[in-house]
Amino acid sequence: MIARRIWRSHRFLRPFSSSSVCSPPFRVPEYLSQSSSSPASRPFFVHPPTLMKWCGGSRSWFSNEAMAIDSNSGLIDVPLAQTGEGIAECELLKWFVNEGDPVEEFQPLCEVQSDKATIEITSRFKGKVALISHSPGDIIKVGETLVRLAVEDSQDSLLLTSDSSEIINLGGSKQRTDNLVGALSTPAVRNLAKDLGIDINVITGTGKDGRVLKEDVLRFSDQKGFVTDSVSSEHAVIGGDSVSTKASDFEDKKVPLRGFSRAMVKTMTMATSVPHFHFVEEINCDALVELKQFFKQNNTDSTIKHTFLPTLIKSLSMALTKYPFVNSCFNAESLEIILKGSHNIGVAMATEHGLVVPNIKNVQSLSLLEITKELSRLQHLATNNKLNPEDVTGGTITLSNIGAIGGKFGSPLLNLPEVAIIALGRIEKVPKFSKEGTVYPASIMMVNIAADHRVLDGATVARFCCQWKEYIEKPELLMLQMR
Repeated sequence: MIARRIWRSHRFLRPFSSSSVCSPPFRVPEYLSQSSSSPASRPFFVHPPTLMKWCGGSRSWFSNEAMAIDSNSGLIDVPLAQTGEGIAECELLKWFVNEGDPVEEFQPLCEVQSDKATIEITSRFKGKVALISHSPGDIIKVGETLVRLAVEDSQDSLLLTSDSSEIINLGGSKQRTDNLVGALSTPAVRNLAKDLGIDINVITGTGKDGRVLKEDVLRFSDQKGFVTDSVSSEHAVIGGDSVSTKASDFEDKKVPLRGFSRAMVKTMTMATSVPHFHFVEEINCDALVELKQFFKQNNTDSTIKHTFLPTLIKSLSMALTKYPFVNSCFNAESLEIILKGSHNIGVAMATEHGLVVPNIKNVQSLSLLEITKELSRLQHLATNNKLNPEDVTGGTITLSNIGAIGGKFGSPLLNLPEVAIIALGRIEKVPKFSKEGTVYPASIMMVNIAADHRVLDGATVARFCCQWKEYIEKPELLMLQMR
């Protein structure tokens, strides 16, 4: 009996193929012909949950998790699939489609953000958007339905039972699907109706194909006596200027944490449970300032901006070569220290989307110019909230450049599972005394190294910092030993 059921299931499957994108190992439903089976008796197939698949060369993912196909309506629920190891939820940033829009295979549906990266979700079906289940800003658990699609079969259309009063025509027909999926509207309009306590399905829409518009919700609210002052009359105009009249401007507001800020809560909470100590040193950056000036004067590429950071990163890598325990991680369960072979140096970046720490891979094998270009690439992606998962994972040590903002001194917390993080203060001119007792100006930078005391001791960190300091203060040594 089991073998017969399996054989029957495979009769309704056909392999998926595409020459333009990578071909995922899944099968899509194919219905029996009209002559062999009635529409009402068409079977359906639910694929077992698997991971989302990454299409090489792009930042788009498509869901390959269980997509329940309702054989009576031709609708498919597209869930949020696993976007990475350990990811249980994502924030919905924006939609690329609206309800009623046609959708092609591998067309972007929406953009979500986990605590590791921002990812585009694409469709693996061709059809029509029947229902959008969430609004931008919502936190969606893995497995929850993102969108409901009305899919096409091999004849580019999927008809319901012949005795059904409603037909979904995916070729552009003006047949309405209100009775199937509820009122058509955008997520913003749905949120407005929800805030006003109105069931959007009872509102008569005046938009295309009966779509419920914002004006329809406000009109219905006025008719039923709902309070809409906070929605429709947010501002009063006095003397030509817009002046807020809402009393809520002076009230407390709740700001939910999203994306990278949400991830920072978890990582920093774990960091406080680790015994760590701080080592502070000041470094003379006179030679570093001269080196940066030389790079700027001899720069022939206008797209490259030379800063202090690439030289600090390369010199840090050189010091890590002599002190590999600083470039390690600790396994608390097995009480093992893992010495990392690659120097993947992370750089903390403060963006409007939160604090992110992308890392430059294999710094030990890169030149100063290559480090400069990679740092610029990561900064551009971080600013636009487009970092890939590979950019923010696999780091071995972190630099936090608070001096770029203006801070002189900072006490960073560990970025677990790394065992060290370094805060860089700003470079400032201060008076110093020479051995002869004369006063001279010097460009001084304060550095603060936070270290995991389960792995590193104070003497090791002090020797490591002195080695790094020597490379910065005497760049000729760096050039002499650099591969």
